[in-house]
Amino acid sequence: MFGGPKVKINKDILERAKKVAEVAGYSSVEEFVEHVLEKELKEIESAGSSDADITESLRGLGYIS
Repeated sequence: MFGGPKVKINKDILERAKKVAEVAGYSSVEEFVEHVLEKELKEIESAGSSDADITESLRGLGYIS
């Protein structure tokens, strides 16, 4: 797929991510977002192996209601 997968993100969050990525020395906002997502996914996955545990963790973090 040319250009890779696309994800929609809130404009304000994207602007904040761009600023942080630049200050933190990432080569791009994409690199920064990938790093943050990978870190968060590892944390959620290590909280428990069942779907119910992952759902509860996401709920606790406010990602789902």
